[in-house]
Amino acid sequence: MENKTAMLSLRFLAAFIMLSIFATPLCIAATDFETETNIELLERTAKAFAAVVEKAKPAVVFVQVEKEKSRSRGQFQDPFEFFFNDPLFERFFGQRMRPKKRAPQKFKQRGQGSGFIISSDGYILTNNHVVGDADDIKVKLADGRQFKAKLVGTDPQSDVAVIKIDADHLPVLPLGDSDKLEVGEWVIAIGNPFGLTQTVTVGVVSAKGRSRIGINDYEDFIQTDAAINPGNSGGPLVNIHGEAVGINTAIFSRSGGYMGIGFAIPINMARAIEQQLIKSGKVVRGWLGVVIQNIDEDLAKSFDLENTEGVLIAEVSKGSPAEKAGLKEGDVIKKLNGHKIESVDDLRNRIALTRPGTKIELEILRNGKRKTVEVTIGEQPSGATQAITQNEILQKLGLGVQELTADLADQFGYQEGQGVLVSEVEPGSPAAQAGIKPGQLIEEVNRKHVHNMDEFLKALSLSKHSKRVLFKVRDGKFARYVALSIK
Repeated sequence: MENKTAMLSLRFLAAFIMLSIFATPLCIAATDFETETNIELLERTAKAFAAVVEKAKPAVVFVQVEKEKSRSRGQFQDPFEFFFNDPLFERFFGQRMRPKKRAPQKFKQRGQGSGFIISSDGYILTNNHVVGDADDIKVKLADGRQFKAKLVGTDPQSDVAVIKIDADHLPVLPLGDSDKLEVGEWVIAIGNPFGLTQTVTVGVVSAKGRSRIGINDYEDFIQTDAAINPGNSGGPLVNIHGEAVGINTAIFSRSGGYMGIGFAIPINMARAIEQQLIKSGKVVRGWLGVVIQNIDEDLAKSFDLENTEGVLIAEVSKGSPAEKAGLKEGDVIKKLNGHKIESVDDLRNRIALTRPGTKIELEILRNGKRKTVEVTIGEQPSGATQAITQNEILQKLGLGVQELTADLADQFGYQEGQGVLVSEVEPGSPAAQAGIKPGQLIEEVNRKHVHNMDEFLKALSLSKHSKRVLFKVRDGKFARYVALSIK
């Protein structure tokens, strides 16, 4: 019995060994097949990227600019000037023999950037900070041809500019739809970093809707990790279909070079501005006429809201399109033409890009009930633009404030005209670190009592040079002074 058992065991062992011997080449063959398949997939991916670049590169241009600057000569540029001006010289020679005052020295300031052709007859999209104040603009095409360009129009608030060269039958980079772009998608940046023409870098969309970066007045940036460096400004951010979905504009860097975070203007925003610049040479923005703020948990509780979605109307300007349409303080704007409103910046950008005279539908929440309001958008007055641009200090402090209306004063337990209300504090900002919170009141700025927004902004402007601001902040019955540094 034991012999039979031993024989069976040996037979099983032999069969296993034979099976292993014959199966090993099959496993190796399967592994090799999988490796080859993966390599073929990578090769196809690489070829696909190369095809997109080959299609897009001819429409990307190198932009060179010049501006004449004047530099005043130093007081003692002439080594003997101090001697001629010395009173002892006058004592010995009877007069001062000052050399002739020399005119300021003029020099050429040169810069460079990128751009891309959007029409076969020579219109080129780029950044305002590349060409905005240039006296002379030259464009070099991918095929080596050079042209002198003229400035069609610029929009400093969005950093978009259009230039034109006199040429026909030029290669054109098609424009995509930046609203359809998703986080994680592959993108390609093409430009001329450090003057190295036709440089290509690849990355992904890291984030969308980046605002409050402090670069432009109107911000809705696409964030990407595709390498962007000085000289890439104005060049296209291209999707895998070979369409421009953004204009490469800025980088976050502590070294001056690439650190993994770059920003591009969404092409949908740029397209709306470009069309106005080509048509009239300027941009006219839409105006609603409201002061709005993001909703945090405290405000949501105060206004009996279920969540923090939408934006809160804190004030309605007299005679504005909002007032004419019946919008009121305390209304929460949820949607614009069916589009869900994510933040103050989202609504502000969409209103600004709406042509004056256009009718829009706003879905609002008022006293717990939803309703739809039709508004005819007006033209943004110059004062509204100033109100946006003069809050640079507040942006650096991470602080949002608003007029203390009678309704808000009653709600928060203050008196109308007592100060300005803190409406928003950015997490991690200097204001947040100092313990300032939404709902608190700022009564004094730099030892000056402020009763409204005009007085607040005027007192705050004194901090531009000192780089420090002193607030007197009230929280209910208690007040304290808060000193903040402006970096």
